[in-house]
Amino acid sequence: MNYSLAKTDIAKEKEKGVLATAFRRLLPLMAEEKRAVLFALGAILVTSAAALAVPWLIARIVDVYIANKDLGGVMFFSGVLFVIFILGLVSNYVQIKTLGGVGRRLLYNLRNKIFDKLQALPVAFFNQNKVGDLISRINNDTDKLNQFFAQALMQFLSNVILILGTGVLLVAIDWRLGLAALAPAAVALIATQLLSPWVKRSSLLSLRKLGAMSAEIQESINNFKVIVAFNRLDYFRDKFREANTANYKAAVSAGVAQNIFNPIYTLAASIAQLIVLAYGIYLISSGNFTVGLLIGFLLYVNSFYMPLRQLASVWPSLQLALAGLDRISEVLALESNIETLSPEAAAAPISTLSILEFKNVFFRYAEGKDVLKNINFILMPGKTYALVGPTGGGKTTTASLMARLYDPTDGVVYLEGRDIRTYAPAERAKKIGFILQEPFLFNGTVRENILYGNEDRRGLTDTELRAVLSKEHLTELLARFSDGLDTKINVGGDAISLGQKQLIAFIRATLRDPDILILDEATANIDTVTEKLLQKIIDELPRKTTKVVIAHRLNTIANADEILFVNAGSVTPAGSMEHAVDMLMHGQRKS
Repeated sequence: MNYSLAKTDIAKEKEKGVLATAFRRLLPLMAEEKRAVLFALGAILVTSAAALAVPWLIARIVDVYIANKDLGGVMFFSGVLFVIFILGLVSNYVQIKTLGGVGRRLLYNLRNKIFDKLQALPVAFFNQNKVGDLISRINNDTDKLNQFFAQALMQFLSNVILILGTGVLLVAIDWRLGLAALAPAAVALIATQLLSPWVKRSSLLSLRKLGAMSAEIQESINNFKVIVAFNRLDYFRDKFREANTANYKAAVSAGVAQNIFNPIYTLAASIAQLIVLAYGIYLISSGNFTVGLLIGFLLYVNSFYMPLRQLASVWPSLQLALAGLDRISEVLALESNIETLSPEAAAAPISTLSILEFKNVFFRYAEGKDVLKNINFILMPGKTYALVGPTGGGKTTTASLMARLYDPTDGVVYLEGRDIRTYAPAERAKKIGFILQEPFLFNGTVRENILYGNEDRRGLTDTELRAVLSKEHLTELLARFSDGLDTKINVGGDAISLGQKQLIAFIRATLRDPDILILDEATANIDTVTEKLLQKIIDELPRKTTKVVIAHRLNTIANADEILFVNAGSVTPAGSMEHAVDMLMHGQRKS
């Protein structure tokens, strides 16, 4: 299955960035904040109503009270205006505070959703996408949505309401003058509609280039030792400069696009005011209009076009938020192809005493050729199996299918006679222990790392845990760490060696008492003395435990009950050690 985010269909919706589509996609994000949004909307309505009342009151003061020199009326309505201003101030504060809280909670929940989704996706997803870009989606893209909801959304809604209300009043006061005032806005809106897809494309490209730069930084930092060892600082410097330049150009292009609307609406507002002023003076001279109405009308025109200019500033934020939502949605829309099947939906169980069986198994990586072709073999309980073959022959892929890190492209893997896809992840992980070439650890202590995912022994005290380690013959391995169970692990540092990391992974796997223990080059970075100790511990595992060993050292597989040769998409019994060595040498020469 292809999990490449750059090829998902959601990003193609960028051409449909009209207002209705935008809010149809944003509304589901606000579902859990419905009450808060409605409360903020009420405050926005109060603010807009206060703003709409002001020009009418000013027009009335000029035509009725100032014209008649009624000072009492002027003072009274001045007080009314003051109260309206205070009411608008309070309601504006309420909406800012409410929507600010909505934005922060949305950011918190959205980041949790993305991270939970990432944890549910299979290994194939992380093989096809860069970590730095995923980090950028969690941090930068969600923050663009937060900024829109916390800041721009309030302006957007209040301005839309103010524009609609003002437009109705302009036409209601005098439909001819109103339509003349609105004509430049119609032209500006058409320009907005035509330019919006370009603005969103520019914003999306800017976010992608930022994600690519984050990925480049992450890769360089992770491989810094190799860079220094091979004196290739120039290579990574050039790659970063290339990514940074691409990000700079995309950011400049996005900045130009995001600021294109403001001058358009400023020009439209100036033209509208000139039209209203000229036409209004003509109407006054013909006795069809009053000075107060003209002043009020000009204020309404300003109240119409000023929000439009603000929308011109907010609109790029909406486009940027939608571009971020595109990238976030690409992750949230993905579904894992590693799903648990019901026994009825899975392949029929087979009647066998085997612990694991491959039945007509084919496998290929995304958009690649078959790595394994029609594989059939059986693993029996309690036996030790060795997988040998040239580099790139498919050994790790075969082991990954055993642990269901991937599913076969075709065929079935059976675990204890059942389709392995019918086992729940926790049940399967309890039965199969997998020690990878590059062991996974996290910051914490040795104790926290060796008990990772081990629900049965998580609650043990240190004394009880040491007793279990002694029973499992793991105490000598623990002695390789200066502070024992309390030794600090810093994944990004050099406090422990790669060999010690493999020891932790070994202890973690054996503590689970798995029915199948897969060791993929588990002793590659361990000294000979410790390797012998590990072999002794492996030999003393419960008799029911099936061991699968992948190793290039022949002494590691010397005691295997059966040797399987993996190369060129096939898995065949190798027979004796001598025959395995011959096949390995022949396979390496052939490859």
